[in-house]
Amino acid sequence: MPYVEGQTIHDADSHVMELPGTINRYIDPKFRDAFVAKTGRKDVLPEWFAKAAAQQEDPEFRAGAEANILLRKNYEALGAFKAQDRPATLDHLGFASQLVFTTACLSNFGLEQMGEVELAVETARAHNRMMTEFCSVDRRLLATGYVPLIDRARAPQIAREALALGAKALVIPSRHPPGFSPSHVELDPLWALAQEAGVPVLFHVGGEEKMARDYLENGLPFVKDFHGGDENFTSLTFMAIPLSLWQTLSALIIDGVFDRFPRLKWGAIELGASWLPSLMHFLDSGVAAFGKEERLQKLSARPSQILRRQFRATPYPHEDTRWIIENSGEEMCLFSSDFPHVEGGRNPLKRFNDSLQGASETARRRFFRDNFIDLMGAGLDPALHDLPELQAA
Repeated sequence: MPYVEGQTIHDADSHVMELPGTINRYIDPKFRDAFVAKTGRKDVLPEWFAKAAAQQEDPEFRAGAEANILLRKNYEALGAFKAQDRPATLDHLGFASQLVFTTACLSNFGLEQMGEVELAVETARAHNRMMTEFCSVDRRLLATGYVPLIDRARAPQIAREALALGAKALVIPSRHPPGFSPSHVELDPLWALAQEAGVPVLFHVGGEEKMARDYLENGLPFVKDFHGGDENFTSLTFMAIPLSLWQTLSALIIDGVFDRFPRLKWGAIELGASWLPSLMHFLDSGVAAFGKEERLQKLSARPSQILRRQFRATPYPHEDTRWIIENSGEEMCLFSSDFPHVEGGRNPLKRFNDSLQGASETARRRFFRDNFIDLMGAGLDPALHDLPELQAA
């Protein structure tokens, strides 16, 4: 029995849990040694992750996959790193489709911030080959292609190649590229390409500027993340997650990018959404305060209206989703599971249903189905809009 029954739900966030060294196989051999030297990537899993991954070869362990489809996390989860297992994972989950993101490459290994332009470009291209190959086993799996903005001239080329490989959405970092704004006019060919292809441009957690480490120097014992290390978020560093995106969206709207490409959809995935109503109001108030600026007078509508027209976001399951929808718009929020990451929880459907208590049926349908279809555009085959058993309903 699948996790979801009798309802079409699209999952806006899931992941591959790459085994160490996976990306290396996809990097052009001419750049492989330089990549390893610059990033220091180790081809060894921590002991407890390695033990979990090894269980995927145990027939008895695999026999319990369906019953534990949302209980087993990271490398223990069915389809976490074996592409051939992922269709069965979707069958057990019951989602109509699933956007798939990397885990290891979410920040493009920091290469853009290092100023390593060639390596950043080649690693992004390798990522796109890796992701599209993984997702090619099932059309319900929607591969994401990463486009570094550090080289403005080559960004459209990388995007075009990713789409030709089978990517259904393009991902860019939420932080600005070194030295210029993501609203730079020389990036317009990239946005034009995405708009013409009918695919969205997405931001995903991992591509933002992190909280300055000075805030962690508080004279108190060091606080580890939920994995027991220091690579993920704590309650304090979590607070900086939307700050880069807040600035980037502001630049894209105020500098007219959203208006120059009014059919292009944008999405924020695993970046939360409680901040969204505040951004909408703050942008509107900023435009009112500085309304004499020529660029503001050219805007097609209030920033909040532009965002409602073109922007979508995934709340975290611990956020008050109904409140976010009521204070932003019914067309703006999406369901996500974060499978197989721990952060997604063991019962995301229940948590979101609980949070949506009292919301209208229209708002609920939009959250679980319609807004995702709208976001994905041509990136989602119309045959996948509904589950087969519900298509005639």
